[in-house]
Amino acid sequence: MQAYSVIGKRIPRLEGIAKATGEARFTDDLTLPRMLYGKILRSPHAHARILSIDISGALRLPGVKAVITGKDVTGKPYGVYLRTSEQYPLAKDRVRYIGDEVAAVAATDEDTAEEALSLIRVEYEPLPAVFDAYEAMKPGAPRIHEAEGNIAGRTAKTVGDVERGFSEADYVREDSFKMERQAHGPLEPHSALASSDSSGRVALWTSNMSPFTKQLLLAKTLNKPLSDVRIRQSYVGGAFGGKSELFSLDFCASLLSLKTGRPVKINYSREEVFAATRHKFPMDIYLKTGVKKDGSLLAREARVLGRAGGYASTGIMAVFIACTSLFDTYKYPNLRLEGACVYTNLPICGALRGHGSTQARFADESQMNIIAEELGLDPVEFRLKNAIRKGDSHPLNGKVITSCGLSECIEKATESSKWKEKRGKESGLQTSEPRLAGVGMACTTGYTAVHISKLSSSAAFIKFNEDGGVNLLTGAIENGQGTETMLAQIAAEELGLRAEDVVVIDGDTRDTPLDVGSFTMALTFVTGNAVKLAAADAKKQVMQIASAMMEAPASQLEARNGKIFIKSRPEKGLSFAEVVRTGLIKGTPILGKGYFNPDSEFLDVYKGEGKWVGAYSFSAEVAEVEVDRETGQVKVSGSTFAQDCGRAINPMDVEGQIEGGTTLTHALSLREDFFWEQGKLLNPSFLDYAMPTSLDVAVVRPIIVEDPHPQGPFGAKETGESSAHTGAAAIANAIYHAAGVRIKEAPITPQAVLQALREKETGFRT
Repeated sequence: MQAYSVIGKRIPRLEGIAKATGEARFTDDLTLPRMLYGKILRSPHAHARILSIDISGALRLPGVKAVITGKDVTGKPYGVYLRTSEQYPLAKDRVRYIGDEVAAVAATDEDTAEEALSLIRVEYEPLPAVFDAYEAMKPGAPRIHEAEGNIAGRTAKTVGDVERGFSEADYVREDSFKMERQAHGPLEPHSALASSDSSGRVALWTSNMSPFTKQLLLAKTLNKPLSDVRIRQSYVGGAFGGKSELFSLDFCASLLSLKTGRPVKINYSREEVFAATRHKFPMDIYLKTGVKKDGSLLAREARVLGRAGGYASTGIMAVFIACTSLFDTYKYPNLRLEGACVYTNLPICGALRGHGSTQARFADESQMNIIAEELGLDPVEFRLKNAIRKGDSHPLNGKVITSCGLSECIEKATESSKWKEKRGKESGLQTSEPRLAGVGMACTTGYTAVHISKLSSSAAFIKFNEDGGVNLLTGAIENGQGTETMLAQIAAEELGLRAEDVVVIDGDTRDTPLDVGSFTMALTFVTGNAVKLAAADAKKQVMQIASAMMEAPASQLEARNGKIFIKSRPEKGLSFAEVVRTGLIKGTPILGKGYFNPDSEFLDVYKGEGKWVGAYSFSAEVAEVEVDRETGQVKVSGSTFAQDCGRAINPMDVEGQIEGGTTLTHALSLREDFFWEQGKLLNPSFLDYAMPTSLDVAVVRPIIVEDPHPQGPFGAKETGESSAHTGAAAIANAIYHAAGVRIKEAPITPQAVLQALREKETGFRT
């Protein structure tokens, strides 16, 4: 494998010191002169018609400077991945879940703003509500939107002859699985600070993952041209997919600022973050799979039902990703998928690390183990037999897989975890030991650069400074993934500089070029390529100047560690500073630009058409669990996770992403759950929502597998998304190995495990 100077090095995060010392400024740390404070009034009803809103009492309160309602929303509604937009940032005629935004105020302090909310009089006409997706689809169910059967969108596709595949199968298996909601739980609550000027332009600092997506949607709802809306960079305290969309506070802070002529800040309380932002999509998944006796997969039918909430958000995309994720890790010659996203009168769901894949992998990898068990096959050999390999075509969209380390991931994860040794032991069911130990495996495919909109490409600029250092301008934003460090390493490697020679200027829609954002796992693959191309453009200019200075052809020059020298005479060289100064004197400043659009086709989520993915990553996890037969409690005692990321730009960051994603899914699998009463969330706080602490986290052993992608920057693909896919299935499979009970719903609660154990021991259902 090619040796690099900067790529593959364990370089500490460039912004790490600022965050560790408290120097980093998040949105809520920002204060502007004459700043006002905003608050949002929310619906107490799960479903109701708004008859009237009286804001006169709030306007009379001293310190209140403005009040806005749905009548002040003059722009278009917004939606994501829908043929028609559906949601306004303030409800116009109806509210569709408890917490739906109704009005907003701006006042001189937070207490006054809070009091003003209590003085707004809203007259509602309560409407019948529906909280179960299956009930919502029945004839006569309350209509939440105009959609027939409350179905926000459908997707369907067939490849091959599915019925023939089933008829030729020696064994056909049918199972149903369910995964519930999960909260993102960022340490930083959602926050927005807007400032406007006399020309009607507005600038917004907001905790977000995709500035240009936010700009596009905000301009749409404000009814303004893009040039009048600026999204500015601030540090992000956690996102996990939950800060890519437009939120009501972004719009309300902006409109209130435009109305008052003063800056307006709105912070969500922790309760608002839990109840009124986004959750992971809960899904029900049915699988029917046909197999030959030797383990060859012949056919699969899949049906996915996604439960969206009061608005669809990214629902149809999540359902589609879940559907395709059921077919992109193993080879299926015949397949049929159907998916639907359904409205209910519950809070909205959206993208959360995995975005449909986590739910799909729970179903797929659980059934893979069930089939292996029924056929008497080793689950590892069963997976290796059917695994996608380099050169294969994707079963669903026909895209040729040009980089695939799935088999190597399986082999390394099982070897490192001592799979054969631990699987060979008795599970403990025949002993009187109170705790049963088991191991389970799950595999996954990750997406890199899903082509879902016009914002699927990225651009980057490189500007050389007089001292030989560079400024890298990118629209990408650092939201905890190590983005700045990774992009600096790519630029430095291409230029022949050190990472510390690169200053990253990011995330400002006015000053930086267009970027896809990090919500489709496009950042390393797409933005990284744009940066690499910009650096190559700048380097070419540097070499042309150096060639004249050194009287040697540019082809004979090399740049490394901040020096430019003749390959055959490394002792003779120039510093970058000398070359750049010469260029400035001669009127040729060095400015590099790069643009990258992945080799993919636009995705039609409704028809499942288009080669929509730039590259695929692959992973395998082995989870080790202990099951308490007296209480049903399950503890993850360890996890081995092997990831084919193409090329590890920064191995330390890759390992951190693996550890974080794995831990997040372990928590979803065993601990985290919401509790409802007629649409009202009963546990909207860290106290009652069981997120794990450092004491609850298992030791994760990351293994980096590198199968470079021919189009990736230095071969890199992705790692942050797919590390959150496998945990639920690996744990469920390990529970089965330990205790002999199969759990098909996540989170896997102690009550469910205990009931299954009792049924197994007694032979009776309780």
